[in-house]
Amino acid sequence: QVHLVESGGGLVQAGGSLRLSCAVSGLTFRNYLMGWFRQARGKGRQFVAAISWSGMRTDYGDSVKGRFTISRNNAENTVHLQMNSLTPDDTAVYYCAARWNNGVQVVATTVNEYEHWGQGTQVTVSS
Repeated sequence: QVHLVESGGGLVQAGGSLRLSCAVSGLTFRNYLMGWFRQARGKGRQFVAAISWSGMRTDYGDSVKGRFTISRNNAENTVHLQMNSLTPDDTAVYYCAARWNNGVQVVATTVNEYEHWGQGTQVTVSS
């Protein structure tokens, strides 16, 4: 059974940083693209960041470019999201997601491309 478990969320003041982690089990991690999405209250799920199976390619949503960094550790089956210069607009539930990949160096940036999802972790940024 596939499990994606996010951690690292919490309450932080504007301008602060958080590092989210997603621990993955039940699949061959290196065969999967990984992504982070977020959903603010009353809004749809928004793309945040994505990373290829090897980590060589990454992509970011426009609102987080230059502030967030996605990374992965294929030996530990984890993906991380380093979030800096946080603003209240970053307040949301953050989800990690996995999509099977056949070794091509691509990323996936839409909700519908992903097969497996975590339960999410709340990030709240106070002004």
